[in-house]
Amino acid sequence: MDKYKSIDAQLVGGNKDTGFTASQIYYLTHQILKLTSHLESHSGDYSSQRGLRKLLGRRRRLLIYLSDENAALYTKVVKNLGIRGLKGR
Repeated sequence: MDKYKSIDAQLVGGNKDTGFTASQIYYLTHQILKLTSHLESHSGDYSSQRGLRKLLGRRRRLLIYLSDENAALYTKVVKNLGIRGLKGR
């Protein structure tokens, strides 16, 4: 958990602006990790599976937006969060 707080501080630069695209990607990644760990022990929870798919889609759309607007920040976010980049971008 401390790792993600430090990543958030690096991405946002200490500013807690939750409307910032990098911040939204950070918080979605945190929620995705929590849901993934929940689904490892509760594999039949289909409502949570649907929620996870929705969060993944939202994060993907934000990553597409960020890669189009600011490629340098996009690569920094992907590298710091340890997530896969977009295919073909």
